[in-house]
Amino acid sequence: MLANLPVSGERLWASIMEMARIGPGRAGGSNRQALTDADGEARHLLRRWCEALGLEMTVDRVGNMAFLRPGADPSLPPVAFGSHLDTQPTGGRFDGVLGVLAGLEVMRALDDSGTVTRAPLMLVNWTNEEGARFSPPMMGSGVAMGLFDEAEVLARTDASGAVFGEELARIGWRGEADPAMFQRLGAYFELHIEQGPFLEAEGAEIGVVTGASAQAWFEVTVTGAEAHAGNGMALRRDALVAAAQMIVAIEGIAHETGGNGTVGRIVVSPDSRNVVPGSVWFTVDLRHASAATLARMEAMLRDRLRALAAARRVLPAITPFWSFPETPFDPVLVARVREAAIARGLTWREMPTGIGHDAVYLARRVPTAMIFCPCHGGLSHNEAESITQAWAEAGCRVLADAVLATAGLA
Repeated sequence: MLANLPVSGERLWASIMEMARIGPGRAGGSNRQALTDADGEARHLLRRWCEALGLEMTVDRVGNMAFLRPGADPSLPPVAFGSHLDTQPTGGRFDGVLGVLAGLEVMRALDDSGTVTRAPLMLVNWTNEEGARFSPPMMGSGVAMGLFDEAEVLARTDASGAVFGEELARIGWRGEADPAMFQRLGAYFELHIEQGPFLEAEGAEIGVVTGASAQAWFEVTVTGAEAHAGNGMALRRDALVAAAQMIVAIEGIAHETGGNGTVGRIVVSPDSRNVVPGSVWFTVDLRHASAATLARMEAMLRDRLRALAAARRVLPAITPFWSFPETPFDPVLVARVREAAIARGLTWREMPTGIGHDAVYLARRVPTAMIFCPCHGGLSHNEAESITQAWAEAGCRVLADAVLATAGLA
């Protein structure tokens, strides 16, 4: 069913650009990491916009923000939609933000038209989706769905030792509501940029997301022995050279299995110019659409890293850090997204996502679907990330259609 709401692509785009002025990056993107002053300021802007529409705000104990629009039948569970406002240190202007502000535009269009839905509607901004400052990612939605322990999340620290709960309180966004309230949602939709190249390459305007790939993260410590850089090479137990070979092996595992393998952080010790490194710590991120293949990738990781360590006479420690399984989205809601794209004459394709989103955690407890719009070159987590206004508007209209088809009209 076509919503025929007065959705404004121009207003949506202007809101995205205004939000981008908070926490600007060095090269045109955004640096609005979770629980920084910029994150707090962005939340205040969203609150002002939502309260201007008469939406009722609730903030839970980990900072998740919910804005409720009443429905004609208050006994029905809310139909929710949203994403996140936090970014990577060198993030773009659209990752996460598009989903929140497209949801805001849906609320504005409903207000403009005086439309009343049967079920209440809820716009959500999830806390710390990116996991850039506090790891792991998707903390707010993880706590809300009962997948992370609330106390453990509040006690997490960043690289400087700042405590999650203390920073949340410092910026003024530690609420009192129980995060479990989100488990009572009737449905959840999330619009997001693809963060991949397929939609643009195929000329498709909408991605109908069928589910999420499985992921597994690890931390690896390679222990060798420090030595003077002027000593001979034969007896070295160089942890960094061993780690370098391991990182190449991780790339090889990804190519062999058709998955993804990434090393994103490396810490070398003692980090001195003329000392052979005695210890290296690095992260590993493995992903695959098949949980069975991901398990095989994990086994390959352990076997190959241990073999390389033995050959280099170093000791490896491979520690699981975080994971989530292959997650299908709700077929009824996925069909509503697909039907909305077809009804609007938009080009579309079905696709899984290999990227973690709050929707992936929501799908464990709540019927969930995602909508993708293209991004240029598939580039994301980069200040050069970009989309077109037309893509944003198309995604917003599909979001509106799917939400109204689910919430119903009074």
